[in-house]
Amino acid sequence: MVSRQEETRRISNEEDGDDKEARSFVMQLASAAAFPMTVRAALELELPEIIARAGPGAQLSPTEIAAQIPTQNPQAPVTLDRILRLLASYNVLTCSLVDDEGGKVGRRYGLGPVCKYLTRNEDGVSMAPLVLMNHDNVFMKTWYYMKEAVMEGAVPFDKAYGMTAFEYPGTDPRFNRVFNAAMSGHSSVTMKKMLEIYGGFEGINILVDVGGGVGTNLNMIVSKHPTIRGINFDLPHVIADAPPHPGLEHVGGDM
Repeated sequence: MVSRQEETRRISNEEDGDDKEARSFVMQLASAAAFPMTVRAALELELPEIIARAGPGAQLSPTEIAAQIPTQNPQAPVTLDRILRLLASYNVLTCSLVDDEGGKVGRRYGLGPVCKYLTRNEDGVSMAPLVLMNHDNVFMKTWYYMKEAVMEGAVPFDKAYGMTAFEYPGTDPRFNRVFNAAMSGHSSVTMKKMLEIYGGFEGINILVDVGGGVGTNLNMIVSKHPTIRGINFDLPHVIADAPPHPGLEHVGGDM
């Protein structure tokens, strides 16, 4: 005869086996914000760029990375190791265990495949500004209004700031720079691939990019097809930051 205690233990073990994956998943959900915010911190500290400067295939220790960051914090290598370890667990970085001179096991970190887009390419641009924009405090605040989007039909950004996401940068010079850098970096990486395979710009005389930001896309198109006259149209506060380019006219207005 099975005792009550043994039966209870058996049932508990069965339930634990069936429920283990779900309990593990809920713990991931409880800490879901940790990963994107860690990515943000890593990009703000330029950790991928520091590793990239060490050369192709290089791996650096947290201490070596900390030495290239302007900080006086003696605990920086320890804190960095925790950041780097999390990024490695998501394959953003690689991680190797090595024996240091004292016989202790240490970690060295390298770039994962995704870092191709998080570090500056030969044109000096990357997708890192886009990641930083999407995790900027300005955008993060809007996620707190998702419920209102359902209950009231509200647009979360409009609810948070009383204006649209395209109007707001005109009131916040810092975020305007963040927004323009994100759009420019993303456009440059994407348009470069597009121009390698798309031939639809042949024979065009005038090309207008409505909502063209600071003109990154249009400049790349006109540079490859110099017979095109480019007109870059966007809001005045965006055009104010747009650099001049040959064959391209910037026009500010109301879209």
